Amino acid sequence: MNSAQSEVSKREATWLLRDKYHNVKCLEYETDLKRLAAGEPLGYVIGWVPFCGLIITLDSRPLIPRPETEWWTEKMIANELRKNTGGLQVLDLCAGSGAIGCAVLRAYPNAHVTFSDNDKAHEATIRTNIATNKINPRCAHIITGDLFDALESKTFDLIAINPPYIPEHRKLPHEVNHYEPHKALYSGSDGLAITARIAKRLRTHLNRCGRVWIEVDSEYAKQAQKLFTDEGFTAELHTDPYGRPRVLYVY
Repeated sequence: MNSAQSEVSKREATWLLRDKYHNVKCLEYETDLKRLAAGEPLGYVIGWVPFCGLIITLDSRPLIPRPETEWWTEKMIANELRKNTGGLQVLDLCAGSGAIGCAVLRAYPNAHVTFSDNDKAHEATIRTNIATNKINPRCAHIITGDLFDALESKTFDLIAINPPYIPEHRKLPHEVNHYEPHKALYSGSDGLAITARIAKRLRTHLNRCGRVWIEVDSEYAKQAQKLFTDEGFTAELHTDPYGRPRVLYVY
């Protein structure tokens, strides 16, 4: 085992070899081991991550989708979308790679999903993920703007949001803080700056009987919940499989 490989977990080295190099060792594989040893996330090195049965590419280096997000996305699809037979208007806000919206369209091809993010670089990544996963592009609309700004007066039946919610003072692991986009992670001193802006403008873009699923920081989950109840919404807090407050169900 060479020095680079010794600094990388056996599991990551195995996944890299299998998923990127089809179990064929080569010079590029050795170079990628060094990237992993330096702390670069496996998803960026391989170039994609699995999410709800999809292949989500990370060409523009958006936030890497987490298992916690995958958990509530699956829960949202199971609990909400199966009640609708078609034509559902869905917003994937703070879309990044578009993983959530793509999962919705894979499960319910008759839905109409708007992907919105403030980084134009992610538009191409979302289009790649739509094409890679054989999703009908006519059911997807991609826009760039600050939260709701580019949506004008458009309203939705379902809004799914994984916003930045990490407090600025919190220390994150090197592989996260050094490699992943800070504007997709941090949100003010308590992590609630973006969530507060969403709560203030939400009613303008939510249809009557519409629902919202929004990921929150477990440490500030109660404060996030209050932001929505103060605006007249009902906000139910759900815990993830590890027992941590993880997502708000707002209506």
